[in-house]
Amino acid sequence: MRVSTDWLYPRFTWRQGLGMMGFGLVGAGIAGAYGILHDQVTFTLSPEYFTHFKFDQFDYLDDALSPRVRVAQIGFLATWWVGFFAGWFMGRVTLPHLPAATAARQALRAVSVMLGLALASGLAGGVFAPQNPDRLQAWQAFLDLRGVTDPAAFVRVGWIHNGSYLGALLGLIIALLWLRRGRHQGSSTQAK
Repeated sequence: MRVSTDWLYPRFTWRQGLGMMGFGLVGAGIAGAYGILHDQVTFTLSPEYFTHFKFDQFDYLDDALSPRVRVAQIGFLATWWVGFFAGWFMGRVTLPHLPAATAARQALRAVSVMLGLALASGLAGGVFAPQNPDRLQAWQAFLDLRGVTDPAAFVRVGWIHNGSYLGALLGLIIALLWLRRGRHQGSSTQAK
């Protein structure tokens, strides 16, 4: 019995490689747009999460710009790469096995699964974030260091962000498994 090493040493044509790159670029655009919208909403919930934390992480951005523009930049920069790799992997799973149009349709469905889980997990993070003073104690040193005046909102937005990343990761895993299963079904129906 021969074991395939295709997962370790992928084999694909230049055309398929360019298609995967295209899937990655589309994924980057979708994820970047999601990040912009996500961070605009969370900025509304806790401006301090950005002004006392994220602006420091992205201190190379032009601080002469309005806070909303900087938040949009941060939203894009924090998410585009997730979408790029997700799109590339989706292309990697589908393009060598399916026609490009079928692969694209399946990948867009998979992206909706990933986005849906990211959104649902982010909302869950916001709902389950610690809000009472006893549960916020674990955060107190960090919040004091940052000079945060509304700890409950800050922590809620932190949980929303972490939940969204976790949901995106789970969504990607589920989407890739679904695409892998679907490519076998799609290639077997094409052979008939």
